[in-house]
Amino acid sequence: MGASIRSIWYSVPSLLRFVLRRLAIGVLLCIGVTFVSFTLTQVVPGDPVAASLGDYASSDPETVAAFRQRFGLDKPVHEQYVIYLTKLAQGDFGESLQTRRPVAADLAHYMSATIELAVVAMLIAMIGGVGLGIIAAITRDRWPDQVIRVVSLAGVSVPTFWLSLVCLYVFFFQLGWSPGVGRLSPGAAAPMQITGLFTLDALLTGNWKALGDALSHIALPAMVLAIYTIGAITRFTRAAMLDALGQDFVRSARAKGLPERSVILTHVLRPALAAIVTVSGMAFGRMLGGAVLVESVFSWPGLGEYAYRSALALDLRAIMGVSLVIAAVYILVNLVVDILYAVIDPRIRLG
Repeated sequence: MGASIRSIWYSVPSLLRFVLRRLAIGVLLCIGVTFVSFTLTQVVPGDPVAASLGDYASSDPETVAAFRQRFGLDKPVHEQYVIYLTKLAQGDFGESLQTRRPVAADLAHYMSATIELAVVAMLIAMIGGVGLGIIAAITRDRWPDQVIRVVSLAGVSVPTFWLSLVCLYVFFFQLGWSPGVGRLSPGAAAPMQITGLFTLDALLTGNWKALGDALSHIALPAMVLAIYTIGAITRFTRAAMLDALGQDFVRSARAKGLPERSVILTHVLRPALAAIVTVSGMAFGRMLGGAVLVESVFSWPGLGEYAYRSALALDLRAIMGVSLVIAAVYILVNLVVDILYAVIDPRIRLG
């Protein structure tokens, strides 16, 4: 039986085996995240009943008992976890203590805003980071390289929350270049919802007014969120490019008389893509975590703001739902990175 299973397994294409292994690991990691987040919500100080009902209602024993029974807080901790996993397997994240709605519905509502912010920030970071890294590598030890290295170091060193406050104060309150907080201007109509991403929905429906408004609102928070990642990608791109520039095949390409542009883009940048793709995938996962701070400052109605309000209200189910969604997206992004890495370098998917 075991031999037949192994023969079937090895008859599957290597790339598909690679993907299936990563998916299995991802499922185990998600279960681990639920355990860690559930454990942490049990040890945090504070009473979710008092936070949800208030001082007056929480002083009534009957009201407290009914509340605990409704949300399953009257059961032992291990039973609560088993019940949570059972419902989670059915797509039920539980009910939010603050909104009194299913957590899954809240997550679906807020997720699109966070994905839009993270994707735009990632595009800015990829374009800026790779471009600056290439310039730094080809001008090694000259003044452009020195300036870019200082700027990238500052980018990875500046706290995101502090940078958000400074940028909002300077570009909105002082200069008036930014239209303010939120996804759209007050009173502006949202575009017809197709994907939940305002910029994409406005583009698909030809609503140019909403597109301009959405882009103007997302520009500053996306740039702030991208600053750290620009610095990280710049440093990794520069290091990978310098490593490739020292290889024999680059010297051979130059000896053959190939244009420098062709040498850089084809013979240098392509081998460096593996490192760039890896750090970009890790950076996207960090963006989802960093979005909590940026969204709080810019009143961006995404998962970050939802998580912040849930933490203040000790909304345990919502906190666990946000943690699981961010972990799942992070795992999914890293799966895509692994697949791209396997396509770039087939040697890593052997076995």
